[in-house]
Amino acid sequence: MRIVCLRGGFGFEHLTLEESPDPVPGPGQVLLGVRAAALNFRDVSMVLGSYDPRFPEGAVLGSDAVGEVLECGPGVTRFSVGDRVCPSMVPGWHEGPPTRETPRRMLGGGREGTLAERMVVNEQDLVRPPVLLSDEEAATLGCAGLTAYRALFELGSTGSGTRVLVIGTGGVSSFAIQLAHAAGAQVLVVSRDEEKLVRALELGADHGIFSGKVPQWGPAVRELAGGDGVDVVVEVGGAATLEQSLRAVRAGGTVAFIGRTPGEPPAPSLVPIVMRELRLQGVLVGPKSSFEAFVKMLETTSVRPVVDHVFPLDDVREAFEYQASGMAFGKIVVKIG
Repeated sequence: MRIVCLRGGFGFEHLTLEESPDPVPGPGQVLLGVRAAALNFRDVSMVLGSYDPRFPEGAVLGSDAVGEVLECGPGVTRFSVGDRVCPSMVPGWHEGPPTRETPRRMLGGGREGTLAERMVVNEQDLVRPPVLLSDEEAATLGCAGLTAYRALFELGSTGSGTRVLVIGTGGVSSFAIQLAHAAGAQVLVVSRDEEKLVRALELGADHGIFSGKVPQWGPAVRELAGGDGVDVVVEVGGAATLEQSLRAVRAGGTVAFIGRTPGEPPAPSLVPIVMRELRLQGVLVGPKSSFEAFVKMLETTSVRPVVDHVFPLDDVREAFEYQASGMAFGKIVVKIG
């Protein structure tokens, strides 16, 4: 089988597509034929060496995917050959909050990743995606989709009549816009790209703020949200946008902190968190129970993942470079099987 890994150092020039022996499923495991894998900012950071400088040479990259069960190991009862499934991004995290060990078990980091033609997964770490989604759409659920779902509904208070601010229009953000809109929330989006703001409004956003014209957009968001501020911020910009997010959220509101940006500036003053009793809530993907709840929500709404571009496996370097460029609206997917 072919795998995507790093050889000779960090950087896109060291991305390698090479042959590797097919893995063999053991007791309780299944062999997946990977059909598609979505790229995430985390994957780019891994390639550039900024996520984990100890990432081992030759380890398979990739965080989430969709595949077909090709073979079942001894004792497998939940799935059969031919089933379409998505692996959980954190094997063994089935419910409850994360532990100290959770980040070390993530696919494409502590464990072999998804950018391979075959992978072995424990049957307890698999989730069936919605039937109506294509492989390219289903491949985006396990990281970006699940992160947006938990930020809004499990770690945030999104519901009918609430106000949600979404930063940007990438993978997590495009999910958050649609999910919040489907839940009956008022959705505001901040972007540095006016054309992407138009598309965000088409997805269900109620207001768009162009940060190129309004660099101090926190107060503008607060006024659009009725003067008090939004209930939840889906914060994917890191320290570069956190100061304005803290100004945009209402007293007692939640800033769901998800991402960071390369070369980001120093963190802003955290005094507003104390003075207005804000909640700065970290979001680390989610357990399998949350993944299953997310799938159930998708099955009862018209929300569909936004796929910007699909690259063949042979063009995986171009896919990573496009992900790093920040030009995509929604998700970038590598077609494998």
